[in-house]
Amino acid sequence: MWHDFGLTWTDAIRVVLSAVGLYALVLVLIRVMGQRTMASLSSFDLAAAVALGAVVGRAILGYTPTLAAGALGLVTLLVLQAGTGQLRRYRRGAVAISNRAFVLMAGSEIVEANLRKTHVSETEITAKLRLSGIRSRMEVACVILESTGQISVLRAGVPIDPEFLENVRGAELIPASFLAVPQD
Repeated sequence: MWHDFGLTWTDAIRVVLSAVGLYALVLVLIRVMGQRTMASLSSFDLAAAVALGAVVGRAILGYTPTLAAGALGLVTLLVLQAGTGQLRRYRRGAVAISNRAFVLMAGSEIVEANLRKTHVSETEITAKLRLSGIRSRMEVACVILESTGQISVLRAGVPIDPEFLENVRGAELIPASFLAVPQD
């Protein structure tokens, strides 16, 4: 069947194994390098992502790409993406695949250790504060780098429900005055 489209069974297996291997490598690299790696793309980041995609695509398809190899590679990547999405529904799967959220700013204080761990700069936090309409650090209850790589800004004034801080590294650094008292 595959041979009719210029793809032998050996080539088909190579395409699938290459796609699985490179997909796993990209997941590991993003996990190691931090969730900000692909979260907000500057023009330089976009150019790098396109180039990386071209390299990965070429590696998956091999020397002589065919329509069948391209379709098989695409289907394999989409199945892997759907599979990792399903794994995230389970606690252990989510822990293995997803990055954790980190407190980057607790009250008006920057959490330097978490900036280093997550590869986020103070300049990025300042830009996000401006985009959120923050005019002074006194308006900030906390800034969180989400597991998706996006940065959330929670304003002072309305107490934060502790449920919103579950599984966030550094949540204990947020001043108690910004937290809602749990109702038992």
